Amino acid sequence: MRDEDFGVFIGEFGEASTKVAASPADIAKWQGKLPDRLLTWWADEGWSGYANGLFWLVNPDDYEDLVDEWLDGTRLDEVDAFHAIARTAFGELFLFGETTGRSVKVVCPTHAIFVRDLKRKTPQKLDTSLRAFIALDQDTCDLDDGAGKPLFRRALDTLGALAPDEVYGFEPAIVLGGKMQLENLRKVKLDQHLTILRQLAAPNMPFSGVDIDSLIQKP
Repeated sequence: MRDEDFGVFIGEFGEASTKVAASPADIAKWQGKLPDRLLTWWADEGWSGYANGLFWLVNPDDYEDLVDEWLDGTRLDEVDAFHAIARTAFGELFLFGETTGRSVKVVCPTHAIFVRDLKRKTPQKLDTSLRAFIALDQDTCDLDDGAGKPLFRRALDTLGALAPDEVYGFEPAIVLGGKMQLENLRKVKLDQHLTILRQLAAPNMPFSGVDIDSLIQKP
């Protein structure tokens, strides 16, 4: 039976439009690293796409290299071990820290990393962090074009639905001067596209105000 938090999520996003079953062996690898509640969701729901691919629960194993690439040089790896647990249709990665919870979002299209509340948490607070995350809405996962109009529905109608290994990517890339508009979106392979984006430029951490030194756990 679904817990109340995931039931609220389904009320907002609907049933999975694409589903990949998560094997017990794959889930077991994350025991003790990620909250039990998340592992239960995987067992019950799989690694699935919702709202026609706007939001995806993902297998962290598939994203470890990408996370390492995007966090390289940020020193965040000195604060915690971060793993991708979800992503959007546009390649925004939601990371969960083993000790800091849902504290980092990598917005690959705009080369930005947003961080919040990077303090160590108790297991109970890690669970609360996960529950707060799954209460997100569809607007949070969409991107707006230069005129402030949401892009996802129009991209879906124009380019078709995404496969689990695809995203809607801007060509030319925003970091190269491309415009955030429907005409510049393409359906591309997620891993290749996000890797190329990272190679174009290092990400920045706007508005973070984070003192990394104060957060690094001293031996």
